[in-house]
Amino acid sequence: MLEQIALTIVNWLDTSAEWVVGLVIVVGLTQNLIALIYLVVAAKVLRRQSESENSETLWQQRAPSAPPISLIAPAYNESASIVESTRSMLSIRYPHCEVLVVNDGSKDDTLDKLIKNFALRPSARDFESVTPHKPIRQIYQSQKYPNLIVIDKENGGKADALNAGIDVSRSPLFCSVDADSMLDADALLHAVQPFLSKPDKVIAVGGNIRVANGCRVRGGKVVSVGLPKDLLPMLQTVEYTRAFLIARVAMSELNILTLISGAFGIFRRPAAIAVGGYDTGTVGEDYELVLRMHRHHLEKKIPYEIVSLAEPVCWTEAPNNLQILSRQRKRWQRGSLETFFRHIRMLGNPRYGRIGMIGMPFSLLIDVLGPLVEVLGYLLVPVLWLSGMLNTDYAIAFLALTVVFGVFISAGSLVLEEISLHRIPTAKDLLRLISGVLIENFGYRQLNNIWRLQGWWEFLRKKKSWGEMTRTGFQSTR
Repeated sequence: MLEQIALTIVNWLDTSAEWVVGLVIVVGLTQNLIALIYLVVAAKVLRRQSESENSETLWQQRAPSAPPISLIAPAYNESASIVESTRSMLSIRYPHCEVLVVNDGSKDDTLDKLIKNFALRPSARDFESVTPHKPIRQIYQSQKYPNLIVIDKENGGKADALNAGIDVSRSPLFCSVDADSMLDADALLHAVQPFLSKPDKVIAVGGNIRVANGCRVRGGKVVSVGLPKDLLPMLQTVEYTRAFLIARVAMSELNILTLISGAFGIFRRPAAIAVGGYDTGTVGEDYELVLRMHRHHLEKKIPYEIVSLAEPVCWTEAPNNLQILSRQRKRWQRGSLETFFRHIRMLGNPRYGRIGMIGMPFSLLIDVLGPLVEVLGYLLVPVLWLSGMLNTDYAIAFLALTVVFGVFISAGSLVLEEISLHRIPTAKDLLRLISGVLIENFGYRQLNNIWRLQGWWEFLRKKKSWGEMTRTGFQSTR
């Protein structure tokens, strides 16, 4: 009798193990198929864009009809990079552009550096409060650059600072830019194209985010592209290429784009105000705003488009140590979960079109279930295989899905970038990046998923803090 019970338990464990690993493999296979679809679609889009756009004639083609844009850059303790990034924004080639730097109650000398370097003086600029944010202490205007406005306000977080910028801005379009980022000189001329082509439909446009570590910076501009010397930023370079150049461009083409990065996104101001501006109760304010704009327009049956482009480039400083990078990834995961569950009624709901039927299910698989299932696979597969409870074929299948396919997608993204945009300086750099692809899948990817799992735990504990993000500044990349 006891032998039969023991045999039954062993058989049940064997069956359960295969079912669990089978689930892990199915989810992983679905994720990889989605990544492959993105790669194919992005290749088509990039080929079309590279054939149709000529940067030398951008100014002649678009400047006469380009609408005014307000650049809004929230800054909290950005002393290391605030001067270079502000110079970068001021050097952008665009006919009508005002720059609004929002000092969100910094505890360091961010405001003092802005006052000293740009000859700021108090301004009596009037504005209407149409979005929620902490009180504004003072508005400054530069004596050197009349289009530079600095807003000093009480600390309220990034979303709060962006809302203050929206209120003070006076342009029909606003562009959210991280204060630790730099835009290419023609970035706005590239990004404004969808607004010109479909002025009554396009409400938001996102650009490509690239890692500035290793690049040579002068006067707030990237004058020479280079790869990071340190391993951690180089691995993030591979990540950013896969995420921004491939995934978001493809999602835009398929009309399922749910996220425009807060580091660089242009929005139609009335459309953002109509939904109440940024939500100050989440750390994923960029994702939440875009999803809320989708929801608002679909519920009101207002025609609209949200687009992501490959060519307008924003350069950002990637974290160079594990502690800061882990904070960033845990925060990103928290923001994704907060937004997803806040708008979960859109999931599988035909009322919300492709966003509800495709975009939200993709987010469920990749952002919500992805880290849980993959870490579960890392823990269970080797243990079950060593105990003899898991067929070797299952173990090999899991390894192939998580490593081999990941290497293929990442390498394909790098090759596609080089063929389409020629952004990788030398063949040697391309080989370094491809070697980074191999390293990424043996340790870094697993570590990333562990951080995302910790982000899940922080979400369940309802943690709301942003976390300190120490910067070394662009000066060190010269």
